[in-house]
Amino acid sequence: MVGIDVHIGSQLTDLEPFEQAYRKVAELTEVLRADGHAIRRLDLGGGLGIPYTRSNVAPPLPLDYGAMIKRTLGHLGCEIEIEPGRLIVGNAGILVAAVIYLKSGEGRDFLIVDAAMNDLIRPAMYEAHHDIVPVLEPAPGTDARPFDIVGPVCETGDTFARQRELPPLGSGDLIAFRSAGAYGAVMASEYNSRPLIPEVLVTGDQFAVIRPRPTFDEMINRDTIPAWL
Repeated sequence: MVGIDVHIGSQLTDLEPFEQAYRKVAELTEVLRADGHAIRRLDLGGGLGIPYTRSNVAPPLPLDYGAMIKRTLGHLGCEIEIEPGRLIVGNAGILVAAVIYLKSGEGRDFLIVDAAMNDLIRPAMYEAHHDIVPVLEPAPGTDARPFDIVGPVCETGDTFARQRELPPLGSGDLIAFRSAGAYGAVMASEYNSRPLIPEVLVTGDQFAVIRPRPTFDEMINRDTIPAWL
């Protein structure tokens, strides 16, 4: 045995649970070394959270996280591996969708958009919150109203948010789902034969399509007919 791996959870916004876990890792390392194992690598997992809403208190900075790791494990002389994927890409990505239709119901209004649960499944799977904003900011003083924001897939779970305050929107208007860079595209699917949405990389005023939307022919042509049929 040459390494120890630990992962205590995701979207943690307090360093204290990490520190408790890493102190136990330090103790285990000493015990295993005393037993003859040359422990030289520690994989500390991921889990450091990001702000998903504008009201969130900012999570700890990576510098604070690194200082805590050095304080609790630095004396062991081990190679340290961490997996802070969400921290790196979570708030670097957005999902842009267009409004298809505004449906007025009894007691609530539905904003139907062309994105669906297959494009961003976190709200359906985890009841996860994503801040949703219009791409074009409304004029100052524009009154907002509550909407249920849903996709066009015929599924009860195809709901992004309930009673979310937004300015008046109509067919063709664009909205953005923030913090979609982690567990967004990587969890997307072609459910109901919906092509994966294109991925666009942006820096300043430059952009490039880095994963184009597949055609229906490309999707179908991935299937093959066995020789015995």
